[in-house]
Amino acid sequence: MAHPKHKISKTRRDKRRTHYKATPATLSTCSNCGAAVKYHTVCGECGYYRGKLAIEKEVTV
Repeated sequence: MAHPKHKISKTRRDKRRTHYKATPATLSTCSNCGAAVKYHTVCGECGYYRGKLAIEKEVTV
């Protein structure tokens, strides 16, 4: 197994990790209601996915 010969300093370690960052989720608009929705996800407002009803939403009165 590999075994380090010298200690890697915190600065050197952190410089290597500068490119590891989270990217914001890609959003699209729902074709039924126009709400912002994550890609490949059922719309939370109306329950449609790719133009078809995926889940029934309860109507609150």
